[in-house]
Amino acid sequence: MVLRSRCKFGPVLVLFQLGYVALLLLCVTHLRFARAETKTVVQKDAEFDVTYNDTVTSDNQTIYAFNHTVSRNKTEGVRVTVDVLSEGAESSPILFVVRQKQAVLSFQVPLILRGLYQRKYPYAHVGRTLCQPPTRTLTETQYFFVDVSTLSSLGTHYQLRISRVDSFTLHTDKKFSFTASPSQPQYFKYVFPDGVDTAIVKVNSEMTFPCSVMSIQDIQCPVYDLDNNVAFIGMYQTMTKTAAITVQRKDFPSNSFYVVVVVKTEDEACGGPLRFYPLRPDELIDAGNRSKTLDVVVSPAINSDVYVMGMLFCLGIFLSFYLLTFLVACVENKRMHRRREGLLNPADMSPAETASLLGKPSVTPVSPYEYGSFADNASTLSSEAITDSIASDANYGYMERSLESVTGRSRQESLSSIEEDDYDTLADIDSDKNIVRTKKYLCVSDLARKDKRVLSKKYQIYFWNIATIGVFYALPVIQLVITYQTVVNVTGNQDICYYNFLCAHPLGNLSAFNNILSNLGYVMLGLLFLLIVLQRDIIHSRALDRNDLNALECGIPKHFGLFYAMGTALMMEGLLSACYHVCPNYTNFQFDTSFMYMIAGLCVLKLYQKRHPDINASAYTAYACLAAVIFFSVLGVVFGKGNMVFWIVFSVLHILATMLLSTQLYYMGRWRLDSGILRRIVYVIYTDCIRQCSGPMYIDRMVLLVMGNIVNWSLAAYGLLKTPNDFASYLLAIAICNLLLYFAFYIIMKLRSGERIQCMAMVCILFTAVVWGFALFFFFQGLSTWQKTPAESREHNRDCIVLSFFDDHDIWHFLSSIAMFGSFLVLLTMDDDLDNVQRDKIFVF
Repeated sequence: MVLRSRCKFGPVLVLFQLGYVALLLLCVTHLRFARAETKTVVQKDAEFDVTYNDTVTSDNQTIYAFNHTVSRNKTEGVRVTVDVLSEGAESSPILFVVRQKQAVLSFQVPLILRGLYQRKYPYAHVGRTLCQPPTRTLTETQYFFVDVSTLSSLGTHYQLRISRVDSFTLHTDKKFSFTASPSQPQYFKYVFPDGVDTAIVKVNSEMTFPCSVMSIQDIQCPVYDLDNNVAFIGMYQTMTKTAAITVQRKDFPSNSFYVVVVVKTEDEACGGPLRFYPLRPDELIDAGNRSKTLDVVVSPAINSDVYVMGMLFCLGIFLSFYLLTFLVACVENKRMHRRREGLLNPADMSPAETASLLGKPSVTPVSPYEYGSFADNASTLSSEAITDSIASDANYGYMERSLESVTGRSRQESLSSIEEDDYDTLADIDSDKNIVRTKKYLCVSDLARKDKRVLSKKYQIYFWNIATIGVFYALPVIQLVITYQTVVNVTGNQDICYYNFLCAHPLGNLSAFNNILSNLGYVMLGLLFLLIVLQRDIIHSRALDRNDLNALECGIPKHFGLFYAMGTALMMEGLLSACYHVCPNYTNFQFDTSFMYMIAGLCVLKLYQKRHPDINASAYTAYACLAAVIFFSVLGVVFGKGNMVFWIVFSVLHILATMLLSTQLYYMGRWRLDSGILRRIVYVIYTDCIRQCSGPMYIDRMVLLVMGNIVNWSLAAYGLLKTPNDFASYLLAIAICNLLLYFAFYIIMKLRSGERIQCMAMVCILFTAVVWGFALFFFFQGLSTWQKTPAESREHNRDCIVLSFFDDHDIWHFLSSIAMFGSFLVLLTMDDDLDNVQRDKIFVF
C-alpha cells in the first residue's frame, strides 16, 4: 500500500525538486546582477597638470576624460604619471587603460618587470608618454580617457597626474637633458629638417650604471618603451655612458622618428655586476634607485660630398705610390741606359760596373770578419761549391761534379783563393748534406747547390697554394658577413657588431663604409708589389736566357715565389679585413688576423730563404704550420678567456715548438727526432760541457737562437701569468716579435759581414720604421673592443679625425698597409748590393 502511494506521487516530487532548483538559480542570478548593478562607474572631466588623489576598489571604476588641442605645426607630448600609495598592492594591482583616438596604452601599478632568471622587480611609481596620433587638419581637439580599475576588494589609494611635455620635439644640434628609470622611460620626436638626409643621434651620461637602452623607432603606435619590449622594432643599442646611432631619412617615410631611452632592470647586459638573490617562486625584489640622468643631441651627419672626398682621398694616397714607383722605374731605366752607353768609355766606370756590363761577376774585398771566418774553415771557399750552384742539370738534389769539370770551363780564373790541397777531395764532399751543412762557416754557394729550375717550381707552389687558400677562405667569409649585415639590418640589434658608432658612415646596407674603404690600401699596394716583383722576375729571366754570369753565379739566388705569395697575402688581408669590418665582433675576428699570421710567417721564411735556398721549408709544411697557428688562435678566442688549463697547454706547446725549431735551425736540419734523441742530448752535454768546456760551434746561430728562446719563453710566461683576453692579438704579437728579432739579426749580421745596404733599401728601411711607429700609435687607440660588452666597447668610441670621414682605426689601416708594403720592399731590395758578388763570398747566417 505504501509502495503504491509512492509510485503514485513520484512524478509530483520530481517536478517539485526541479522547480526548487530553478528557483535557486534564479535567485543567484538575480543577486549577481544586483551586485553588478551596485558597481559604480564614475567619469570625471579632468585637467592637465592637476594631481588626482583617489581610491579604487573592485566595486568602483573611475574614468578621467581629457581633451587638448593639437596643432599640426607644433608637437606636444602628453605624459601620464601614477603612484600607488597603499601597501600590499602587488597581489591586486591597479590597471590603468589610456584610450586614445588611434591607440590604447595599458599598464598595471605596481609595474612588475622581469630580469635574468625570471627575477621580479616591482615599481610603484610609473611614468609613461602617450603615443601621438597624426593630425590631418591645421588644429584639432583630441580626446582621451584614463580608466582606473582593480579586482581588489580593499581600497587602494593612488595618485594620477597628466602633464604636457613641452620639450617633446628634439632640435638639431641642441642638447636636451632628462631623467629615466625602468618604470619611467622617455622618448622624444625628431623631424628631419630640409637638406638633412642623415643624422646621428648621440645619448650620453656621466653615470656608468644603471645600464640603459637607446632605441630609434618609427612614428607609430604603440611605442615600445619598456625593458621587456624595446627590442621589438627599430634600431637599438645598450649603453653605459654613451650610445650613437646614425639614422637615414630613407628609412623613415614620415621623415621623423622617435628616440626612446629605457633603463634596464639589471646591469648584466652592460657588463655590470649581477647581485645574487635567492631564487624563490614569486619573490619580489627591491631594485633600489635606478634613475639615470642622460642628455641627447641630434646632429646632421655627413653628406654625399664628404663620401666623394673620402673616396678620392683614399684613392689619391695609394695611386701616388703607383706614380712614385713609375718615376723610380724611369730613373732606374735611364741610369741603366747611361751605364750601357758607358761601355764605349770603360775608363770612366768602376771595375764592378764594367764586370757587370760584360757579364762577369766582380770580386769585392773581404771584410776582416770574413778573413777570420775563412781562416777557421777554408773549405768554405772551394770553387766546387760555386760551380755546382751554377752548372745545374735537370736532376733535383746536389750536383756531383769533379774538379776536372770545373777547370774545363771557359772562365779560367779561380772562384776562390783556396788551393785544391786545402780540403779533402773525396767525391762525397760535393753531395753529402752532413759534410756540407755542418761546416763551421757556410757560404751561400754551399746552400745553393740544387737545380734552380726545380727550386723555382718549388717556391712557386707558395703562390699557387696561397691563391687557392684565399679563394676557398674568402668565399664563405663574404657569404657569412653578408648574413651578419642582413641580421643587423632586419633585427635592428646594433649590439651584434662592434663599430666606432661616433664615426660609422653607412652606405647602402653597409653600416660602417669608412672602415671598409680604408682597407683598399692593402689591395692596391699588394697589387703594386706584385707588379714590382713581376718586373724583377722578367729582368732576371731575361738575364738567365742570355747566360749572364752575374745572374748565374753572383748574389743571393733569386726565387720570386715567396714574394708573389707575400703580395697575394697582403691583398687577401685587405679583402678579409674589409669583410671583418662589415660586422666586427667576437665570432669573426679571425677573418682579420688569419692572413696577418700568413704574412708574418712568409716574411720569416723569405728572410731564411735568402741565405738558405736549398733547405727552406716546403709550401706544404709551411702552410700546415700556419694552419696549426690559426687553429690555436680560434681555440684561444673560444676557450682561452680565463681558462688556465688552456694557457698551460698552450705555453708548454709554445716552448716545445720553440726548442724544436731552434734545434732545426742550429743543425741545419741534420738531426733526427727519434727514440735515441735523449741519449744523444746527454752525450753532447757530457762531451761539450762536462768533459771539456767548449763553446758552441756555430756562434752566430747560437746567439740568435738564445735571444729567440728568451723572447719566446718570456712571452709564454706573460701569457701564463696574465692570460690576456685577446688571444688572437697575443698570438700575432708572438709572430711579429719573432719576425722583428730575426730581421734585426739579419741586418746586424749583414753589416758585420762587411756587406752594405744600398741607398734605396736604406730609404725603405727608415721610411718603413717611421710609418710603423705612427701606425702602432693609432692601432693602440682602441676605438672598440669585442673583449667587453657592446655597451662597454662604446665607451671607447671617438669622433672622426680626417675629413669628418675616417677615424683612428682607418688611419691605422692606411699606415699599416703602407708599412707592410715598405717592409716587403725592404726584403726585396735589402741584398741588392750583393748582385755582383760571388756566392762563395756571401755568408750564411
